Amino acid sequence: MADGTHAMADDAVLPKAASISGADYIAGVLKVEGVKQIIGFPASELFDASAALDIPPVIARTQRVAVNIAEGYARATAGKELAVVTVQYGPGAESAFAGIAQAFNDRAPMLFLPTGYPRGSEAVAPNFESRRNFRHITKWCEAATRVADLPKLMHAAISRVRNGPPAPVLLELPVDLLAERLDALPADHRRPARSVPQADGGEVVALVETLLAAKNPVILAGQGILSASATTALVELAELLKIPVMTTPNGKSGFPEDHPLALGTAGRARPATVDHFLDRADVVLALGSSLTRSYYILPISDDKVILQVTLDAADLGKDYPIAQGLIGDVGLVLKQIDSRIRDTRHTVSKRPDPTAEIAAQRAAFMAKWMPLLRSDSRPISPYRVVWELMQAVDPKTSIITHDAGNPRDQLCPFYVATVPGSYIGWGKTTQLGSSLGFGIGAKLARPEATVVNVMGESAFGMVAIDFETAVRSNLPVLTVVLRNNVLGGYAKSMPVATQKYGANRMTGSYAPIAEALGGHGICVTEPEALRPALLAALDRVRSGQACLLEIVTHEEPRLAGLS
Repeated sequence: MADGTHAMADDAVLPKAASISGADYIAGVLKVEGVKQIIGFPASELFDASAALDIPPVIARTQRVAVNIAEGYARATAGKELAVVTVQYGPGAESAFAGIAQAFNDRAPMLFLPTGYPRGSEAVAPNFESRRNFRHITKWCEAATRVADLPKLMHAAISRVRNGPPAPVLLELPVDLLAERLDALPADHRRPARSVPQADGGEVVALVETLLAAKNPVILAGQGILSASATTALVELAELLKIPVMTTPNGKSGFPEDHPLALGTAGRARPATVDHFLDRADVVLALGSSLTRSYYILPISDDKVILQVTLDAADLGKDYPIAQGLIGDVGLVLKQIDSRIRDTRHTVSKRPDPTAEIAAQRAAFMAKWMPLLRSDSRPISPYRVVWELMQAVDPKTSIITHDAGNPRDQLCPFYVATVPGSYIGWGKTTQLGSSLGFGIGAKLARPEATVVNVMGESAFGMVAIDFETAVRSNLPVLTVVLRNNVLGGYAKSMPVATQKYGANRMTGSYAPIAEALGGHGICVTEPEALRPALLAALDRVRSGQACLLEIVTHEEPRLAGLS
């Protein structure tokens, strides 16, 4: 609906008076924009104003998870629907900071509307002013100071959500301003259209020449492929030029991983296919990627010629020296590239078809890891959990997301994401616990999908109470908690504290928490019980009840590509 084609809301449900409150005006604009819900916690003048227009609130238990839910919604809709989140001024805005930072690093487009202290007191210590403090983790950060400016400010904010590099956009709304009245009608709001720029034609020609001259090119597909709904165009280019394709963690599912040219995800842990073809590549074509260096993303060596296509000019050469950079919507740029290649009547007959080699590398990789994936060890191997999950869910009708740490590194190299948007990956900043909100937001966006988030017990401990949000909001997700009674992988960073004081130890049982919060809880301790329990948990969520599957595992240090 965010493409400007949505019909304007029925005037019968919008305020008709010539003078309405600031809160009512904003709610009316959200109605015109087709917003389906407003997410937040714990209070905001926008909740009542929106509810009066039949826009329901989704009330989380923490501000951080409220923002995570908005991110999950935005990413599950590829930014095509407007994700709106609001929080109370002061401590509410302060507590939302971590979620907005995560969304900024994940390039998630959302409209953040925190309320603010009454005008004149926002700069008085210790009052927290969002406009001042969120500036470096949003792409536009302003505060309304006159109620008469709301029509222009709302238009500007929504336009920035919809256009340019995706990121959170913040408009702070002082509570006294929301109570003031203005002479404006939401029905007069004009929905900002989405503009998708294409690259310079001459630059496309130069990029194509470099690509066609390459002996062993690879494509690195980023999240921009998903944002631009450009998977089909990417598949056509890969097949036309017989180029292997890997994705960034955030771009996982942007290229079907069951395709013969798919290499998998180039994360910290990754399949051997990625290393094999990246090592020998002479040209790397990064499509819809910021090429961010991160501990969680496989680096590109200095001997590669890098071609980059991005919507954000600030990405060009940010972390890597690039031979050429194109600025534009990757969907349109892919069409330009395809057109230029076909105009040259280029033949790729001299370049060997890599599909047989990819298949052989993948088979060898899977054979190496299959003993762990099908292990009967007690406690259960986390890789056995990954394997059983892959057998139990339909990747075409499911959305899977991982949490930070070992769940990411153990799931991402093996799970095969076959359709766009079926996997929410993240790999720049990685805040423990984010996957629960992402899963709830994905279920909010796509209620027909089976949504599973996989997390460790440390991550669950960060956000556990928000499992009740899924229960109360009738958003039945399956939360898989891997319980090994330690902070997985952290002993090596604090060996003395671990040895002397057990600093990495965790205790607790988590299935009972799900039951206490109104969901269904299952605890599995034996490998032969894992598949039946997983199938039973999936049946629960499909029948409409949020479920937590607690699996007692052992700590597993071996990671694909790192062991």
